[in-house]
Amino acid sequence: MTSPDVRRPGLLDRLRDTLEVLVREAAKFGTVGLVAFVVDLTVYNLLVFGVPGDGVGAWYDVPLRAKAASVAAGTVVAWLGNRYWTFRRRRRAQRTREFALFVMFNALGLGIALACLGVSRYLLGLDSQLADNVSANGVGLVLGTLFRFWAYRRFVFRGDALADIEVPLLHHRDREEPPAGHGRSGTDDASARSQRAGAIDT
Repeated sequence: MTSPDVRRPGLLDRLRDTLEVLVREAAKFGTVGLVAFVVDLTVYNLLVFGVPGDGVGAWYDVPLRAKAASVAAGTVVAWLGNRYWTFRRRRRAQRTREFALFVMFNALGLGIALACLGVSRYLLGLDSQLADNVSANGVGLVLGTLFRFWAYRRFVFRGDALADIEVPLLHHRDREEPPAGHGRSGTDDASARSQRAGAIDT
């Protein structure tokens, strides 16, 4: 019995699938980043200023050490959130290497924010509080975040789950349907559709 022909998804379908995946990942990435920021802020204030109303924490006299500890805590939270939620279908088997790459690109993202601040301060001569916040926490934060999102997807979390919709667009042309009697069985078609549905469910 000849199975009915199953048409391959066209270029527009693949573009739509890719966009949907990007939107979902970007939303999760932003949520994880917000949680990591809250952890960073909370840990720093607890270490330096103690519990609310206390005023003095255990590391009150060493704020730089406290900031390093809070950033480390936030980085770990961000890595866990992105590994097991945002990019859970992309995570590497080698966690140590993945974490090292994550930290490296996170540092590069911070460097982008610092570079924006440096340009504002030393090249443009803008030294007001507003200029500092716009350059570092505005432009620098946005550019650094975009860079990290791209770098995490491209280099850190490189699973194969989305390979079917992220190959070069030139390869997305529909192929001719196989002759009758040579198509895949209904079971194979159902399995392929199931795999593709799982690939874009991030």
